[in-house]
Amino acid sequence: MSKAVRYRRFGGLDVLDLEEVPEPHAGPGEVRVRVTSAGLNPMDWQIAARPEMAARFGITLPAGFGSDFAGVVDETGAGASGFAVGDRVFGGAIGRSVADFVLVKTPATTLWRTPEGISDEVASTLPVAGLTASAALAAIGLHTGDTVLIGGAAGGVGIFAVQLAKLAGAWVLGTASERTFGFLRELGAEPVAYGPGLADRVRALAPEGITAATDLFGRETAETALELGVTPERISTVADGPALPGVRATGAFDAESGALERITTAIRSGELTVPIAAAFPVEQIREAVTMQAGRHVHGKIVVAL
Repeated sequence: MSKAVRYRRFGGLDVLDLEEVPEPHAGPGEVRVRVTSAGLNPMDWQIAARPEMAARFGITLPAGFGSDFAGVVDETGAGASGFAVGDRVFGGAIGRSVADFVLVKTPATTLWRTPEGISDEVASTLPVAGLTASAALAAIGLHTGDTVLIGGAAGGVGIFAVQLAKLAGAWVLGTASERTFGFLRELGAEPVAYGPGLADRVRALAPEGITAATDLFGRETAETALELGVTPERISTVADGPALPGVRATGAFDAESGALERITTAIRSGELTVPIAAAFPVEQIREAVTMQAGRHVHGKIVVAL
């Protein structure tokens, strides 16, 4: 037997349970990953709470939990390609990642080798957040000389977006609560408080205007950018909900080929850091999700298996 976090009905934290399940084994064309760390994302608890969102990803009850993971390939099935037993890997498995084992079909498009110098803990935070941030910036064609406003800059996706925007040569303004201002400055962003009056505060910080924006939480940043005269095609959003006319809705699945490789290269060179806000044992999955769902986390939350 092995362990996996599962739920048998949609709802809040009380639906999540750590269960004993039959140990899975790699079938033809599959590799099995012994998971050591799983990174949490807002989509994880949103899928568990909303059957309509779960349906978008083909998830039915009873279901597993989580999307991002890292670990070691410990079993390969007949005909599996690309990976061997002993390979350190990280990847995405929507609805399955918080478990002792994850099966991945090969050739794999959502499994990558973990580079030397990057821990499993850090690697497990990369797929959803890293790809989403990369896609959000690519959608607006961010380049050297831009002044970009990033909404939700201190969150799990924001920490990547801020640093990738800096690496692209942009000046970054990031919305956040005042208690996160010091954290954002350490990442290289000029912080600005979200909420009523945001446009006036941005004008004060950037009197020559902003040229691009990405909204990683809701619509406030996108609406503010439009108010400040940014053209819609230079604004992106990643949240669900009604689209703003001309604004580019995007997400992890839209990321360009090689996006994660560029991120891991930047991590290894010291140009990008991944702040780990907290690490929980899998037995405390409800506490971990409670913290993540509070949306006031400075960085990423991981679960150890």
